[in-house]
Amino acid sequence: MIELRSDTFTLPTDSMRAAITQAVLGDDVYGEDPTVRRLEELAASICGKENSCLMPSGTMANLVALLVHCPRGFKALVGNESDIYIYEAGGASVCGSIMYEPIPTQPDGSLLISDLAAAMPEERDDPQYALPALLCLENTHNRCGGVVLDPTYLRRAAAFAHEQQMNIHLDGARIFHAATALRVGVAELVHEMDSLQFCLSKGLAAPIGSMLVGSRSFIEQARRMRKMLGGGMRQAGIIAAAGLVALEQMTDRLEEDHRHARLFAERLAEWPEIAITLKNVQTNIVLFKVIHERFTSKTVIEAAHQRGLNLSELGHGNIRAVFHYGITEKNVEQALEIISGLLHTTNQG
Repeated sequence: MIELRSDTFTLPTDSMRAAITQAVLGDDVYGEDPTVRRLEELAASICGKENSCLMPSGTMANLVALLVHCPRGFKALVGNESDIYIYEAGGASVCGSIMYEPIPTQPDGSLLISDLAAAMPEERDDPQYALPALLCLENTHNRCGGVVLDPTYLRRAAAFAHEQQMNIHLDGARIFHAATALRVGVAELVHEMDSLQFCLSKGLAAPIGSMLVGSRSFIEQARRMRKMLGGGMRQAGIIAAAGLVALEQMTDRLEEDHRHARLFAERLAEWPEIAITLKNVQTNIVLFKVIHERFTSKTVIEAAHQRGLNLSELGHGNIRAVFHYGITEKNVEQALEIISGLLHTTNQG
């Protein structure tokens, strides 16, 4: 089976498996797991921030960030196509009495400054308004097809947030893909962010875990929230060991995934039955539609699965293919052959 549903399906490398068995361990809730401490120091250094905290998942990392940044009854401005708003079970509202205010997401993944300004209350001192305390951005942007927010936009958005007395949090689940596409360091992309999270368990191929990064005081508060949510882990070095390998060995190979995605997308674009926006194929995600009266996204996905290809649905009729560690150029060709076979069968029928 060719697995293109998500880069969460990556399996740990041999180096990760070896590191897990050899990890030096301690109790991380007490702050005494040396392997976790090494990972947290490395993550903070790469991002140019003071500190970081290992989290079980990106969802928990984002939720903790919202709980730290937003007092109860305040608002978080989020993209209406963002993972935080759509895929994370409304956690900030459930756990923190925080209101989400969805802002229209542009095709390039950005939120217009004018739209953000329109969401600000007329009078901050008027008690009837729920005040926004946080702006959340996403880079790369999943539901926009892995598009990248560039440093110039991020600086403008951060400047607006800080002028409005808001913090800014970046859901950077795939921030290393963004840095690879732009050929800049991660620290340059997140310099103005007050906090960010990135996943070890997506394109970096670690089996579990995400990092929440920010100032020393922010991370101190984040550790308490992590404990409250049940995310305190004991001998977590077995997770951190794979995360260290991910950061030390797996970031430089992301260009391969981007090349595979581009090859796949360019070939799809040659077929009249496929609708695809090539300019949005910037990293490892490809979104496309099959335009044929006999197919829906669901039936395409089901038929592809029967032929040995796993794809996923991502709303608005889009089909998603995500390229990652373990997918070879031969797999890309095989996936294209499967889709071509589906279209040929349809045309003959």
